[in-house]
Amino acid sequence: MALATADSQGRPSVRFVLLKGIDQRGFIFFTDSRSRKGSELRANPRAALALYWQPNGRQVRVEGRIEEIEPCAADEYWSSRPRQSQLAASASLQSAPLRSRVLLLARVKKIASKLRGREVPRPVEWLGFRLRPDVIEFWTHREHRLHEREIYIRYGNHWRHRLLQP
Repeated sequence: MALATADSQGRPSVRFVLLKGIDQRGFIFFTDSRSRKGSELRANPRAALALYWQPNGRQVRVEGRIEEIEPCAADEYWSSRPRQSQLAASASLQSAPLRSRVLLLARVKKIASKLRGREVPRPVEWLGFRLRPDVIEFWTHREHRLHEREIYIRYGNHWRHRLLQP
Protein backbone atom coordinates (compact mmCIF):
# COMPACT_ATOMS: atom_id res chain seq x y z
CA MET A 1 0.00 0.00 0.00
CA ALA A 2 1.09 3.58 -0.44
CA LEU A 3 1.37 5.23 2.97
CA ALA A 4 1.38 9.01 3.27
CA THR A 5 2.58 10.75 6.42
CA ALA A 6 3.47 14.32 7.28
CA ASP A 7 5.97 15.78 9.69
CA SER A 8 5.08 18.15 12.53
CA GLN A 9 5.10 21.07 10.07
CA GLY A 10 2.79 19.35 7.60
CA ARG A 11 5.40 18.44 4.97
CA PRO A 12 4.10 15.26 3.29
CA SER A 13 5.96 12.08 2.43
CA VAL A 14 4.69 8.92 0.72
CA ARG A 15 6.17 5.45 0.28
CA PHE A 16 5.00 1.88 -0.27
CA VAL A 17 4.84 -0.44 2.73
CA LEU A 18 3.46 -3.92 3.30
CA LEU A 19 -0.12 -3.96 4.53
CA LYS A 20 0.22 -6.80 7.01
CA GLY A 21 -3.34 -7.04 8.27
CA ILE A 22 -6.78 -5.57 8.59
CA ASP A 23 -8.90 -5.96 11.69
CA GLN A 24 -12.07 -4.34 13.03
CA ARG A 25 -10.03 -1.38 14.26
CA GLY A 26 -8.02 -0.66 11.13
CA PHE A 27 -5.10 -1.33 8.81
CA ILE A 28 -1.85 -2.75 10.26
CA PHE A 29 1.75 -2.30 9.12
CA PHE A 30 5.20 -2.48 10.73
CA THR A 31 8.28 -0.28 10.64
CA ASP A 32 11.28 0.93 12.58
CA SER A 33 10.04 3.80 14.73
CA ARG A 34 13.36 5.60 14.16
CA SER A 35 12.71 5.75 10.40
CA ARG A 36 11.39 8.86 8.73
CA LYS A 37 7.87 7.43 8.64
CA GLY A 38 8.14 6.28 12.25
CA SER A 39 9.18 9.70 13.49
CA GLU A 40 6.51 11.39 11.34
CA LEU A 41 3.83 9.05 12.71
CA ARG A 42 4.81 10.00 16.24
CA ALA A 43 5.04 13.74 15.52
CA ASN A 44 1.77 13.81 13.58
CA PRO A 45 -0.30 10.68 14.31
CA ARG A 46 -2.51 10.94 11.22
CA ALA A 47 -1.87 9.23 7.90
CA ALA A 48 -3.46 8.17 4.64
CA LEU A 49 -3.07 5.02 2.60
CA ALA A 50 -4.07 3.89 -0.86
CA LEU A 51 -4.40 0.43 -2.36
CA TYR A 52 -4.77 0.07 -6.13
CA TRP A 53 -5.68 -3.00 -8.17
CA GLN A 54 -5.18 -1.89 -11.78
CA PRO A 55 -6.33 -5.17 -13.39
CA ASN A 56 -9.65 -4.86 -11.50
CA GLY A 57 -9.95 -1.11 -11.92
CA ARG A 58 -10.37 -0.61 -8.18
CA GLN A 59 -8.83 1.60 -5.55
CA VAL A 60 -9.37 2.06 -1.82
CA ARG A 61 -8.25 5.24 -0.10
CA VAL A 62 -8.19 5.60 3.70
CA GLU A 63 -7.47 8.51 6.06
CA GLY A 64 -7.25 8.27 9.81
CA ARG A 65 -5.49 8.29 13.13
CA ILE A 66 -2.40 6.24 13.91
CA GLU A 67 -1.88 4.12 17.00
CA GLU A 68 0.82 1.67 18.00
CA ILE A 69 -0.34 -1.92 18.16
CA GLU A 70 0.23 -4.20 21.11
CA PRO A 71 3.86 -5.37 21.57
CA CYS A 72 2.74 -9.01 21.62
CA ALA A 73 1.32 -8.57 18.08
CA ALA A 74 4.62 -7.05 16.93
CA ASP A 75 6.46 -10.00 18.53
CA GLU A 76 4.17 -12.48 16.78
CA TYR A 77 4.72 -10.94 13.35
CA TRP A 78 8.47 -10.54 13.98
CA SER A 79 8.80 -14.25 14.78
CA SER A 80 7.03 -15.16 11.51
CA ARG A 81 9.51 -13.22 9.36
CA PRO A 82 12.43 -14.99 7.66
CA ARG A 83 15.62 -14.91 9.72
CA GLN A 84 17.46 -12.90 7.04
CA SER A 85 14.74 -10.24 7.15
CA GLN A 86 15.02 -10.09 10.94
CA LEU A 87 18.80 -9.69 10.69
CA ALA A 88 18.45 -6.97 8.05
CA ALA A 89 15.95 -5.04 10.19
CA SER A 90 18.22 -5.42 13.23
CA ALA A 91 21.23 -4.12 11.35
CA SER A 92 19.58 -1.22 9.55
CA LEU A 93 19.08 2.21 11.03
CA GLN A 94 16.21 2.70 8.60
CA SER A 95 16.22 6.07 6.79
CA ALA A 96 19.57 7.13 8.29
CA PRO A 97 22.34 8.09 5.85
CA LEU A 98 24.43 5.10 4.72
CA ARG A 99 28.14 5.66 4.20
CA SER A 100 28.64 2.33 2.48
CA ARG A 101 26.58 -0.71 1.57
CA VAL A 102 29.64 -2.80 2.47
CA LEU A 103 29.39 -1.51 6.05
CA LEU A 104 25.69 -2.42 6.23
CA LEU A 105 26.35 -5.95 4.95
CA ALA A 106 29.20 -6.31 7.46
CA ARG A 107 26.83 -5.25 10.26
CA VAL A 108 24.31 -7.91 9.15
CA LYS A 109 27.06 -10.53 9.12
CA LYS A 110 28.29 -9.50 12.60
CA ILE A 111 24.80 -9.72 14.10
CA ALA A 112 24.20 -13.08 12.39
CA SER A 113 27.45 -14.42 13.83
CA LYS A 114 26.66 -13.12 17.32
CA LEU A 115 23.18 -14.71 17.24
CA ARG A 116 24.19 -18.01 15.60
CA GLY A 117 21.88 -20.75 16.89
CA ARG A 118 19.62 -18.25 18.70
CA GLU A 119 16.48 -16.37 17.78
CA VAL A 120 16.85 -12.80 16.54
CA PRO A 121 15.14 -10.61 19.14
CA ARG A 122 12.73 -7.95 17.93
CA PRO A 123 14.41 -4.55 18.27
CA VAL A 124 12.43 -2.36 20.68
CA GLU A 125 12.22 0.28 17.92
CA TRP A 126 10.57 -2.13 15.46
CA LEU A 127 6.87 -1.56 15.99
CA GLY A 128 3.47 -2.19 14.54
CA PHE A 129 1.07 0.61 13.74
CA ARG A 130 -2.62 0.67 13.00
CA LEU A 131 -4.34 3.29 10.90
CA ARG A 132 -7.82 3.71 12.43
CA PRO A 133 -9.97 4.98 9.57
CA ASP A 134 -12.06 8.13 9.74
CA VAL A 135 -12.58 8.20 5.95
CA ILE A 136 -12.72 5.30 3.48
CA GLU A 137 -13.26 5.87 -0.21
CA PHE A 138 -13.92 3.14 -2.78
CA TRP A 139 -13.16 3.99 -6.40
CA THR A 140 -14.16 1.85 -9.38
CA HIS A 141 -12.97 2.50 -12.93
CA ARG A 142 -15.68 3.14 -15.49
CA GLU A 143 -15.54 4.03 -19.17
CA HIS A 144 -15.15 7.63 -20.32
CA ARG A 145 -13.81 8.64 -16.90
CA LEU A 146 -17.28 8.29 -15.36
CA HIS A 147 -15.76 6.44 -12.40
CA GLU A 148 -17.82 5.38 -9.41
CA ARG A 149 -16.76 6.87 -6.08
CA GLU A 150 -18.26 6.08 -2.71
CA ILE A 151 -17.04 7.65 0.51
CA TYR A 152 -17.71 6.66 4.09
CA ILE A 153 -16.99 9.22 6.83
CA ARG A 154 -16.95 8.29 10.51
CA TYR A 155 -19.01 10.38 12.90
CA GLY A 156 -18.44 8.95 16.37
CA ASN A 157 -19.45 5.29 16.15
CA HIS A 158 -21.42 5.72 12.94
CA TRP A 159 -20.48 5.95 9.27
CA ARG A 160 -22.09 8.28 6.77
CA HIS A 161 -22.13 7.16 3.13
CA ARG A 162 -22.07 9.46 0.12
CA LEU A 163 -21.47 9.18 -3.57
CA LEU A 164 -18.85 11.48 -5.10
CA GLN A 165 -18.63 12.74 -8.64
CA PRO A 166 -15.78 11.37 -10.72
